[in-house]
Amino acid sequence: MRRFFTLRILLLFTVFSAFSLEAVAKEESADGSKKDIKTEIKEYIDHHLKDSHDFSIFSYTADNGEHVYVGIPLPVILWDEGLHVFSSSKFHHGETIAESGGNYYALEHGKIYKTDAEGNLSHDDEGHVTNAKPIDFSVTKNVVMMIITGLLMLWLFSSLAKSYAKNNGVPTGAGRFFEPIVIYIRDDIARPTIGEKRYKKYMPFLLTIFFFIWFLNMFGLTPLGINVTGNIAITFGLALLTFLITNFTGTKDYWKHLVDPLGDAMPWYGKIPIYIILVPIELLGLIIKPFALLIRLYANMQAGHIVLMSLIGLMFIFKSWIGSPLSFFLAFAITLIEVLVALLQAYIFTMLSSLYFGFASEEHEHEEDPELAHL
Repeated sequence: MRRFFTLRILLLFTVFSAFSLEAVAKEESADGSKKDIKTEIKEYIDHHLKDSHDFSIFSYTADNGEHVYVGIPLPVILWDEGLHVFSSSKFHHGETIAESGGNYYALEHGKIYKTDAEGNLSHDDEGHVTNAKPIDFSVTKNVVMMIITGLLMLWLFSSLAKSYAKNNGVPTGAGRFFEPIVIYIRDDIARPTIGEKRYKKYMPFLLTIFFFIWFLNMFGLTPLGINVTGNIAITFGLALLTFLITNFTGTKDYWKHLVDPLGDAMPWYGKIPIYIILVPIELLGLIIKPFALLIRLYANMQAGHIVLMSLIGLMFIFKSWIGSPLSFFLAFAITLIEVLVALLQAYIFTMLSSLYFGFASEEHEHEEDPELAHL
């Protein structure tokens, strides 16, 4: 029965998402909104992809017309001429104004703005809010999931280390599942790309980044649907770590290759015309490499969630005995593919980071070319 546990979770996610979309559709129609179903689905997908100050599980409209939200509020921490801490439930999902220390704040499109007691917000010609924004240190749902993932990894691998110590290097329990993955990252990723001499100092980061991305991707497929790695700020932070480690641990040969790629192969007066083009390209590569990392992870995870939620939304567009079940089972199939994508994206990020570390730690043995000795 254990082999079907993951399938049940994915099926639950698909069903839960469908009911959430249905609740949104009923809520809007009960509110008298003139928005069509396609607009409602688009707004729901946009809400799902964005970070928020609470965990929204579902919502419904009561008999008296009041919108009832079921979820978990999170702490809002603001710095606005002093520290302001209060619960996100004060915003009531953006429908009310929150007061703290005599200041008033409004929640608009996931961002907090300073306002007055009536909640007036001013907009520019393009529709952007022009009110002042306090410095926001709030604990959002993405932050909560990263903390949970970090604690889970700390507990999991601490237990794995203890099982090694107790059983003379033989893992027990969950360690039997994770040990082959750790060995694979060491023997098939780190050693071939970085080299036997230097791979060990990069292993802690490679293992951490692989399991951190993998676990966050899998959490995104749970009924809570936390799209952490689909947030470009998160992928930027991960890519920045790879960038800093690569360049701060780079050897002398690594930096010499960037600023003097031809070395002693040519005299200095012959290299100047070439270096006018070649050196800027090499230095631009320092930025392009981490940029490729962050965009690849962000775009793949963001696109996966968009496609999945769009397929679920088709059920409410078709509203037929043929189209709706077809959309549901297609969404479930895409969810299964997303399980593979979650692991694949963690692998790609780890592999590319290891390659960059290998480039930075490589040492060259310089040998004089006989054909160029006379130059």
